[in-house]
Amino acid sequence: MKPTYSIGAKLSRAVSATALLVALALPLSAAAAETAPWLDKSLSADQRAILLDKALTPEERLGLVHGPMALAFEPGEKLPEGAIGSAGFIRGVPRLGIPAQQQSDAALGVTNPENVRPGDTATALPSGLLLAATFNPDIAFRGGAMVGQEARSRGINVQLAGGVNLARDPRAGRNFEYVGEDPLLAGMIAGSGIKGIQSQHIISTMKHFAINDQETGRNFANSVISESAMRESDLLAFQIALEVGQPGSVMCAYNLINGAYACGNDHLLNTVLKGDWGYKGYVMSDWGAVKSMNFVMKGLDQQSGEQLDEQVWFGEPLKAAIASGAVPAARLSDMSRRLLRSMFIAGFFDSPAPVKVDRAVNAEVSRQAAAEGIVLLKNEANLLPLASTVKNILIVGGHADAGVLSGGGSTQVTSDVKQLAVPIGGEAVMADVMYFHPSSPVQALKERLPNATIRFDTGRYPAEAVRKAREADLVIVFGNQWMAEGEDAADLSLPDGQDALISAVAEANAHTVVVLQTGGAVAMPWLSKTPAVVEAWYSGQKGGEAIADVLTGAVNPSGRLPVTFPLSIDQYPRTVMPGLGLPDGQVFEVRYDEGADIGYRRFAALKQKALFPFGRGLSYTQFAYSDVKVTGGKSLTISFKVTNTGKVAGKDAPQVYLDQAPAGAIKRLIGFSKVSLAPGESKTVTVTADQRLLSRFDETTRTWIQTAGQYGISVAHDAEDDGVKGSSTLVGSTRKP
Repeated sequence: MKPTYSIGAKLSRAVSATALLVALALPLSAAAAETAPWLDKSLSADQRAILLDKALTPEERLGLVHGPMALAFEPGEKLPEGAIGSAGFIRGVPRLGIPAQQQSDAALGVTNPENVRPGDTATALPSGLLLAATFNPDIAFRGGAMVGQEARSRGINVQLAGGVNLARDPRAGRNFEYVGEDPLLAGMIAGSGIKGIQSQHIISTMKHFAINDQETGRNFANSVISESAMRESDLLAFQIALEVGQPGSVMCAYNLINGAYACGNDHLLNTVLKGDWGYKGYVMSDWGAVKSMNFVMKGLDQQSGEQLDEQVWFGEPLKAAIASGAVPAARLSDMSRRLLRSMFIAGFFDSPAPVKVDRAVNAEVSRQAAAEGIVLLKNEANLLPLASTVKNILIVGGHADAGVLSGGGSTQVTSDVKQLAVPIGGEAVMADVMYFHPSSPVQALKERLPNATIRFDTGRYPAEAVRKAREADLVIVFGNQWMAEGEDAADLSLPDGQDALISAVAEANAHTVVVLQTGGAVAMPWLSKTPAVVEAWYSGQKGGEAIADVLTGAVNPSGRLPVTFPLSIDQYPRTVMPGLGLPDGQVFEVRYDEGADIGYRRFAALKQKALFPFGRGLSYTQFAYSDVKVTGGKSLTISFKVTNTGKVAGKDAPQVYLDQAPAGAIKRLIGFSKVSLAPGESKTVTVTADQRLLSRFDETTRTWIQTAGQYGISVAHDAEDDGVKGSSTLVGSTRKP
């Protein structure tokens, strides 16, 4: 698709539209007390939404609850009037000063799908998994604020961000977008990112609600899972993210949950989200996820990307249903009020100050995030950081001369018009081109090691790479696993023969460092041959510089794994991806019989050892824990001392696990922190456990039940580390869902 209009004309149109809305709003504000009482800032968002909703006509309400993608699908096709070009568009109501919703993907930066805004580029954050690997909610907040700022500078006011789905299967294609396998970590990181976006007067979504944990057959997969298991895992992650981030919208998913589609799931949307959790925002559909008009009574408030659905269900069919009484008119008002409430909270009507974007500053936000989320997995004989005496370095593979890998699909950010595009081919609609952000690790290492001779080999011919490896003092091999929306990985290998390449190079040179750029866990059949392994994930706008900083010691690595790296896919409950090979349209079951025991929880329950456990991450220094004190009562409060016992400054991510409950052994992350320490320095950390992490969800009473008795914890480096133990007694209690 090649739009025929210029970016200058498009921006001019967007500015004119914005000026019109401002002009409309000004006289309303002056006469607020009489003609537009909803502009009274002293009123609550709920009160303002009720007042404005009363001023809407039924037709105007309908216009707020459905809209198209703001893309040109055919040459010469025009965008909807007032749209700047983005993933979605909901018309406003100019006569009342209600602005249009300009909806854009996603959490990792402002996307430009199909180059709809010709030449428009944005700052790319690292992947969601890397952000989770920081174990630092502040990093996630700053990244979200940067994305929100760049969105608002373009006139975008709804960011389709906040992915929370847990990594139940390491092959899942969108794991890289999400934030790991643990409910607490995922909820805290995703919620902080949402909060950051919304700090810029932008509505953020939280998505994809819920149990949307694979791409294979995502429109027909029926996630079968018990209520208690959902509440203690995936739904708890969403609940924590909602409490932290307060998203203005929740996006429902493509899949079915226990027989009902997510966007028409009365239990999830009405009972859990709006009922139990008291959510007052609005639920929007994912693009093409609406199957029927009656989803309106199941809790869906807005049909988005309506061209991808069978019809515009929330248009004429909804209008007719209201006229006939099949859908109460009050339900439509509830939908519009929810949407307006989120717009008021975001400040859409209160003329927020213009935003100025400094791309260099924003690139530094991305670089800092990358540097803190890169994980050092192995470092025998302290091969890293690179010694200044190393004079002859060979870098192999991974297109490391051109840039750093990024994940594919709707979250793909165009960071530079010159970014490398490598066609992949195949049948996956959103997984056919691999992009590299132009931040070259090779160039960054040359800048940081000016006295070394650094050569690059593509790795296309392993024998040639081996020959060069024998001549080098040290080899750095990049191993890439590209993941994308719309397609799950076939297995945990590095594709295109990269595992064999790494093995051959490592046999030729004992000083081989492997840098992985992956969308999640991978197998490492060459691990015993390689003394150093770094997991760099998808490292974003300045990923090449961040990787070079970690390799050279300019940055002391502090990332920790937010997912388990298994020895084999055989350690997971589903060795064959459900739905594989089935035709579109055939509904199939994905039975989550592991319940709430996802990742490290299941490994602990089955007493399995991982290749690298959840929470693992090395440093160029060492940290020790002591003085653990546990206070019981209603919940557990744990205090402990963290000491840097090494010779260089560094950051640690101490983790607190529940190891023992009255019912028996258990493994749950109940707290974590990020601590920066100079050599020899100590700090005391205190965490208080969320009671839900100490409880079980009872389906009969629909409450969280905390059993009275003794609870044991450990302060540990990772999920397999014995750590420093402590215990205390809790009283029995119950909590509403």
